[in-house]
Amino acid sequence: MLFDRYLVIMRGAGDLATGVAYRLNQAGFPLIALELAQPLVVRRRVSLATAVLEGAVTVEGLTGRRCDTFAEALDLAQTGIIPILVSPDLSANLLSLIPSTQSPTPDPRPLILIDCRMAKRNIDTRKDQADLVVALGPGFSAGFDCHAVVETMRGHRLGRVLWNGSAMPNTGTPETIAGKGAQRVLRAPAKGTVEWCQEIGDRVREGQYLGSVAGQPLMAPFDGVIRGLIAPGMDVPAGLKIGDIDARADVSACFSISDKSLAIGGGVLEAILSWLNGRGETIRVTG
Repeated sequence: MLFDRYLVIMRGAGDLATGVAYRLNQAGFPLIALELAQPLVVRRRVSLATAVLEGAVTVEGLTGRRCDTFAEALDLAQTGIIPILVSPDLSANLLSLIPSTQSPTPDPRPLILIDCRMAKRNIDTRKDQADLVVALGPGFSAGFDCHAVVETMRGHRLGRVLWNGSAMPNTGTPETIAGKGAQRVLRAPAKGTVEWCQEIGDRVREGQYLGSVAGQPLMAPFDGVIRGLIAPGMDVPAGLKIGDIDARADVSACFSISDKSLAIGGGVLEAILSWLNGRGETIRVTG
């Protein structure tokens, strides 16, 4: 791999993170993705996090495989396959296994950390956790708790790299696709276990029965295609996003990385290459 002396750790392996992984993998960076033991991803067919539940997943030629140990993940990362490690906490013990430039080793390995969790807030990311720390979306301040932030809001600034300041704030409203905003998102009507009778990629009609949570039915809000469904059997809280219906009804889009994910991935790649080129925090974007 072109950048095999570097190591990228991604926190989160959902659909946006998968776009980041795709761009970085194509450029030649070894990656390790960290995920929850029970991933809450909705766009499962285009999320590396699916490997946690299924053992392995391939998205547009990019393969993710679940690993049980960090040593195994380090070896696999050099092959071009993306190791998916169940490790939601970025503990000091985990980082101590990596010979970064911040440790007194004879052959330091620069460490790049990408927070792809899209929590819309900073949970525990710090600028001193790696040689370069990049965060996606709102909740972070570039130059304070990370080195760079990548804009995730659709529009003119999508994918831009910010070396100071923050991304646009979370609106709390799902982005509009084909004229559908909040109504395209399926949310759990109650706390309980999710069960589906449809699959991602299925075409549905308005009012069609899709499944249930704790026995409460979920119906299609309009004609379209099922773009995403949380894994069946998951126990979820009331109100959690568990599905997504796309009015464009393009089945192929359910199984390919989105334009948004690739734009964000391009922003992350730009941030890393700018840093390697010695520019990084000297760049200021205005307007």
